[in-house]
Amino acid sequence: MTGNLYVVTAPSGAGKTTLVRLLLEEEREVQLSISHTTREPRPGEVDGREYHFVDVATFRAMIERHDFLEWAEVHGNFYGTSQRWIAERLAADVDVLLEIDWQGARQVRERFPQTIGVFILPPSLEELARRLDARGTDSAEVVARRLAAAQAEMRHVGEFDYVIINNRLEQALEELRAVVRASRLCLAAQRVRHAALFARLI
Repeated sequence: MTGNLYVVTAPSGAGKTTLVRLLLEEEREVQLSISHTTREPRPGEVDGREYHFVDVATFRAMIERHDFLEWAEVHGNFYGTSQRWIAERLAADVDVLLEIDWQGARQVRERFPQTIGVFILPPSLEELARRLDARGTDSAEVVARRLAAAQAEMRHVGEFDYVIINNRLEQALEELRAVVRASRLCLAAQRVRHAALFARLI
């Protein structure tokens, strides 16, 4: 396996989805893993683009077949990552990014210890609450529940390799790009990717 596997995790409202989207626009070598989920599509979401939308029965059948590299229940909905798709991309020297929660990140690291974990933090709880409220898609009760869940999620930041504080979007994006670009140059990956060159030079 020569491709890098990145896991990007953040509490709801920290800006993870926006950062990942902008990163993928600039770093064409990185592919986003599209998760399966049982939640209903939001306005504008398309099956197979944002998520593979399935019902609970289908998701449970996939669990039984061990189709998922990781899966978790979040806010009452199930999310899972295709194990086969990830393995095929990494073997083909393609970098893959997973946008998942800390539970899923832990499961992925158990299977792929070399996974590069990035946690996105908001600059403050007040700013996180403002961002969640500004979405205008959730009730006050849902926003309060998401904020409480975010505080619990952020306690797992110590399980990740890199931490980016998303105060200014441009700076946070540049920091995420730096992680991706530096990871491609690590010795272990370069030895595999350029084995013939290493053999001639060293």
